[in-house]
Amino acid sequence: MIKPIQKNEELKKDIDAFKHSTAFKFWWLGQSGFLLKWKGKTILFDPYLSDFLSKKYENTDKPHVRISELVIQPEMLGKIDIVTSSHNHTDHLDAETLLPIFKNNPDIKFLIPEANRAFVCDRLKCEIDLPIGLNEGQEVWIHDFKFIGLPAAHNEIEKDEKGQCKFMSFIVKFGPYTIYHSGDTLWYPGLADTLSQHKPDLAFLPINGNKPERRVAGNLSAEEAAQLGKITGAGCVVPHHYNLFEFNTEDPAVFEKSCEKYQTPNKILKLGEGFAIDKMI
Repeated sequence: MIKPIQKNEELKKDIDAFKHSTAFKFWWLGQSGFLLKWKGKTILFDPYLSDFLSKKYENTDKPHVRISELVIQPEMLGKIDIVTSSHNHTDHLDAETLLPIFKNNPDIKFLIPEANRAFVCDRLKCEIDLPIGLNEGQEVWIHDFKFIGLPAAHNEIEKDEKGQCKFMSFIVKFGPYTIYHSGDTLWYPGLADTLSQHKPDLAFLPINGNKPERRVAGNLSAEEAAQLGKITGAGCVVPHHYNLFEFNTEDPAVFEKSCEKYQTPNKILKLGEGFAIDKMI
């Protein structure tokens, strides 16, 4: 079992202690979950902080066996301003994670693909107008963060009857910074060109790949993530969507070697580890 570099109270103290006038810092919470903090405001991207899937698929032909420990109990996360769900898969939209976070953060803003509103509210048993919906090309300001919606292909760019994306990724702009959280996605036509226009200082990209024998939707491979980060001019690529479930993971060393091949700036985080970026240095 992979152990976090810090967890629970120790991680919470590290998050609370970060105060900086120009830099932002982010922590990897496992799978595709990241917590970002800038000028006292926090964004929680796609958290999955429970064992719901392991319990759900126990004693089935597709067991979700954990290979890493839980980083932090969701009820310990306070002072969260924004939380995202990029799509409806449970490791990105988990009631056992989100409901305790909502309870402890009554003023939290919840960003989702507009296409998923009915599904999200049914799963979380929340008011229909609670989430903030976004679609491809739309922008919304939440506090001092501008979110821009981009499609995600998981495995395809899937839309509802109104033409709204069910799987999304987000560009986020704040102060002098631009970041990209991919959600779950393959490399689709136009993705590289769009990201190149934004040239993110930081890109969170999945690396677990797309293998049909897993019988789940796939993602970028480790090499594709390194290549995409390089050609789009990302200042730093941080891998995600690995080291959670035994059947659906990748060795981050493969990503590291690919980054060496393409000369892609990168940072591989350990579970619970934080990393700060400061453009003013």
